[in-house]
Amino acid sequence: MAARRKITRREWTKSDVRELKSLAKKVPARQIARKLRRSEGAVRQKALVLGTSLGTRKRRRRK
Repeated sequence: MAARRKITRREWTKSDVRELKSLAKKVPARQIARKLRRSEGAVRQKALVLGTSLGTRKRRRRK
């Protein structure tokens, strides 16, 4: 059985929030997450709390 990764939570710094706001709508959430070294879900949740739009998600078409 593989060892579980320990979840470590990091506080959002002022510079993290500034970076998130500056990249929102210009860069996809996945790239913002990589740049900030956070999960995509964490980036989306923080943007929601801040009232910042990340643009629309690309939806896959069902065939």
